Amino acid sequence: MAKKFLSKADVAKKLKVSDRVVQEMINSKTFETKLVGKNIKIDEDSLNEWLENLNESEEKMLALKRVICHFEEYMRPENIFLDFEAENKFDAIRILSVKAKELKLVRDARWLYEVVVAREELISTAIGHGVALLHPRYLHPSKIKTPSILFGRSSIPVDFDAPDNKPVNIFFMLLLHNDKQHLFSLSYISKLIMNPEILAAFSTASSVEEIHNCLTVLPEQQNK
Repeated sequence: MAKKFLSKADVAKKLKVSDRVVQEMINSKTFETKLVGKNIKIDEDSLNEWLENLNESEEKMLALKRVICHFEEYMRPENIFLDFEAENKFDAIRILSVKAKELKLVRDARWLYEVVVAREELISTAIGHGVALLHPRYLHPSKIKTPSILFGRSSIPVDFDAPDNKPVNIFFMLLLHNDKQHLFSLSYISKLIMNPEILAAFSTASSVEEIHNCLTVLPEQQNK
């Protein structure tokens, strides 16, 4: 029987990871591949054999990569904005609301600004360590085109009524469709912030690429 070969997209769908992760696995010769024309194809039998023989450590690593890929669906490089100048907390919210509109994530920047400010008026979303997790009080799937998270860094920290009384310069704006997405993202970001090195890098990284790399560290590495 002739061997069956799969595309990278097919393997990514089967493993529930990104094409980038599949390419990394190809580069490390995790399974057998074949060049078909200009495209690399993966031997399905080799892939299935690898899956069947995963040890506990490999299963854990695959699960962690799936978590990363899930977060990357919301936190894309184009959603990262560095060193904008915010005069105060409301200005920071306004700037990120406009960015969300420019990315076509929401239809109305003013609406987004108003619902996030309304949430802030209840209690600050600053969590300490110079970080705030901006989000509307209620989920609005009809108003948000694509579930997304924005990362923003203000060049000058602003007062945000944080529990540790420290000003905020790192902002995550969560624009999600349901509670499952919201709780997953809050948990993921919280793990990042618990790592002092990653937290420091949020303020010192000089490029979008560096920030995105910090945001996509495997969770098992986040608390080292």
